[in-house]
Amino acid sequence: MRKNPTLLLLTLALSCQAFAVRPVAPARYHRIHRIHRIPWNPAFKPSHESLLLQNAEIDRMNLPRIYNDAQLERLKASGDLVAIVPSGTLRIQPSLDPARRYCRYWTLDFVNDISTEYYKEFHQQIQVNSAVRTVLVQKKLRRHNRNAAPETGETASSHLAGLTVDLQRRGMTKAQVKWMEEYLRPLKELGLIEPEEERRHWCFHIMVSGRYSDWRSMRMLAQRHNQSPTLNEVTSVGLPGFTIDQPTEASSAAAGLAQ
Repeated sequence: MRKNPTLLLLTLALSCQAFAVRPVAPARYHRIHRIHRIPWNPAFKPSHESLLLQNAEIDRMNLPRIYNDAQLERLKASGDLVAIVPSGTLRIQPSLDPARRYCRYWTLDFVNDISTEYYKEFHQQIQVNSAVRTVLVQKKLRRHNRNAAPETGETASSHLAGLTVDLQRRGMTKAQVKWMEEYLRPLKELGLIEPEEERRHWCFHIMVSGRYSDWRSMRMLAQRHNQSPTLNEVTSVGLPGFTIDQPTEASSAAAGLAQ
């Protein structure tokens, strides 16, 4: 019996597909795609609004965006930028350029405070991954990191003014991340910091307001005077329902500044 040529060709085509060698995706491909499917729901998501708030604080304080190394060195020499020094509670990412391990003095106060409290809780150091940057450094960074903030405009990186640090999030346990978020939340509500949790570099990007040091001084004074009602009211302005006498778990960590 004569076979149908069309049926014969179809059978051959299906047979070739069945025995064809299929490329095997490398294990790294599957790892990357598994990582991308991990839910990402941080307490402080990066946003356009957050960048606007950070730049509004820079403008309020009339701080310059540092253009190059020459301007950076002048600000160091004048004392407008202070060195971040490693300690028993604080370490610095080794690859961070020593020339850029500087920040505003109130930012350093914040870094020292949070690293001290973090060490008390976990007996581990907090790591600073980034601090002050120049416009030229930020421009270079954007060439290979499309998520980096621009070097100019209303959403420019707040690192350019020296009042922002990146604290490493990578390697923290869930409990440690939760502690960080609870420590930062009341300070954000008071308008003393503007934090973001960056996924690409797994860090806490934290801009510290120039009001932080005044608030810190008042808080320490209140603690020395047994948390007097007047100072309690002054240091809690801007945080509805929050008092020192009835601290939340988050505010308890932030309240340990002078203990």
